[in-house]
Amino acid sequence: MPSKKGGGMKQDLKSFKEEIVHQLHVISEGVIDQVKQVAEGVSNVDEKLDRRFNELKAEIQETRQEVLAAVKFSYAELDKRLTTLEKEFIELKHRVEKIETRSIS
Repeated sequence: MPSKKGGGMKQDLKSFKEEIVHQLHVISEGVIDQVKQVAEGVSNVDEKLDRRFNELKAEIQETRQEVLAAVKFSYAELDKRLTTLEKEFIELKHRVEKIETRSIS
């Protein structure tokens, strides 16, 4: 008789073990599904960030080109004005020198 009780207990333990293993498989499948969903979400966010980064990079490059063009134009205008002032200064200097040479004579 003791062997029947021992055999019944072994069967109960085996069934209990199988149930635990089954529950672990069910739980692990759920966890794996959730991890896959998180991975897909991360991948989607990564793609969105890449697109936004590229958009911002293009926008920065475009703005940079506009600023460079504006600076180049402004520099050209300032250079033109400075050249004009230099010419006028030289003309005035020559006129003053002529006047001074006439006054001395």
